[in-house]
Amino acid sequence: MTDNRLQAGEAFPAFMLPDGQGQSHALSDYVGRYVVLYAYPKDDTPGCTREACDFRDSARLREMGAVILGISQDDAASHQRFAEKYSLPFPLLTDDGEFLASIGAYGEKNSYGKVTQGVKRSTFIIDPEGKLVKSWLAVKVDGHAEAVADAIAGDMESRA
Repeated sequence: MTDNRLQAGEAFPAFMLPDGQGQSHALSDYVGRYVVLYAYPKDDTPGCTREACDFRDSARLREMGAVILGISQDDAASHQRFAEKYSLPFPLLTDDGEFLASIGAYGEKNSYGKVTQGVKRSTFIIDPEGKLVKSWLAVKVDGHAEAVADAIAGDMESRA
């Protein structure tokens, strides 16, 4: 699989993916708002839980009106349990890996010398017109939600 690196300013690929409730979400549903799409490896694991809770708790992202969407390969039932357990107020989308691969968030990973295929912890900020503002393809969880808020604030300022 190729490592697809989207460039800032490019139109973000369209998607239509189901969440934990079976509801479909399309990028076009959020035209006019910033979208934070974050890809994570697995529901209810320590790093993924910290990341989800940091996005949940970000007052800055809420104040900016940013839409948060999580995405992984976990199934709808797993997403529903995870969202309920941690009171996550945003949709968790499920993908078979095809869309994740198309945005560079799925592929070969090296963890402590072990090479596997899977979801790479990644984040994409999409502007109100559907274009990529910024991406992180190797996310470190601590401080990440704040860095995302800073990037959106910077983009908003550049448009003002």
